[in-house]
Amino acid sequence: MKLRAFQRQKIDGAMANAVADGVFPGAVLLWAHRNHVLYHKAFGVTDIRSGEPVTLNTVFDLASLTKPLATTLAVADLISSGRLSLKTCLKDALPAACGTDKAGITIDMLLRHRSGLPAHRPYFKSLPGPVPGIVAGKQLRQMVLAEALEYEPGSKEIYSDLGFILLAWVVAYLSGVRLDTFVNDRIFAPLKIYDLFFNPLGSDLTSLEKERAHLVFAATSHCPWRRKMMRGEVEDENAWAAGGIDGHAGLFGTAAGVHRLCCQILQALKNRETNVINSSVIRYFADNNGMVRPAGFDSPSEGNASSGRFFSKRSVGHLGFTGTSFWIDPDNGLITVLLTNRVHPSRENIDIRKFRPRVHDLIASIYKDNIQV
Repeated sequence: MKLRAFQRQKIDGAMANAVADGVFPGAVLLWAHRNHVLYHKAFGVTDIRSGEPVTLNTVFDLASLTKPLATTLAVADLISSGRLSLKTCLKDALPAACGTDKAGITIDMLLRHRSGLPAHRPYFKSLPGPVPGIVAGKQLRQMVLAEALEYEPGSKEIYSDLGFILLAWVVAYLSGVRLDTFVNDRIFAPLKIYDLFFNPLGSDLTSLEKERAHLVFAATSHCPWRRKMMRGEVEDENAWAAGGIDGHAGLFGTAAGVHRLCCQILQALKNRETNVINSSVIRYFADNNGMVRPAGFDSPSEGNASSGRFFSKRSVGHLGFTGTSFWIDPDNGLITVLLTNRVHPSRENIDIRKFRPRVHDLIASIYKDNIQV
């Protein structure tokens, strides 16, 4: 399959118009059929101050894509090796949870956002000033563990960052290494995906960009708490306070890196074993089992889905607060990766909510036209 010139121009126009209309300052859109990339193009600027253009090598703060692409795959790996199961209670995976009201929460509940935990809490505000690190990260985890439950675990779903903070803690406790080390050693490096990574605070950004083949970070918002424009440091304040690494946010990457990992997930969804991802575990995760969400991923919502009208109900994906997303449709092998810096320079810009379904509908319609030829 190959895009015709006028089809490519339609996508070019939609993306260029989005930049011109202020939906986001910059973006990279990648569209593929399985591992065959059909469209991969950069638009706009990484930083409105410098005007530096976005390239295919631009690194974006992936925000909540951290949940499926790092934390969920780490949990899946622990399940594959027999160190964990979806039915494991938190008290059996994390001794610190014993004696708390979190003790009976299962790994499955955490992955499906059915743990009873609230959606979000600004724990960073309770820390002694914006000084990130190991101590602050430990304090933050203890605050999650002490958080009052909002509903009976398992009774309903509330999308929650807090459950994934606990999952990162579980991964670290059971494996003996931090989440970033675990996913790099067990998943990214074996797949030779070097442009997906966590960026611990305190890293020399200039050196990092040089070491990683001149990858350049896209800026995100101007943060009043940290009193600076964020670039190369995680946007999420709780993850930043934890040192830049946590289960709900902290992953950075390029569109190509996300696509290569999505190809592995697609292989698993199609029941084809990969070198590092257990097919049966991922397929079980992707099954909603009568609930709203699959485990660790998202699925197209009823009505105005961000994936548009044409991605199948079996599709899995996720959105990120900074303006990132991916969708994988196992029915036809389509993969879309849209990375943007829509929060730059302000988080108040939410125009991407209308743009995402439109661009996904455009892609799906072009695909449909091509396969009917």
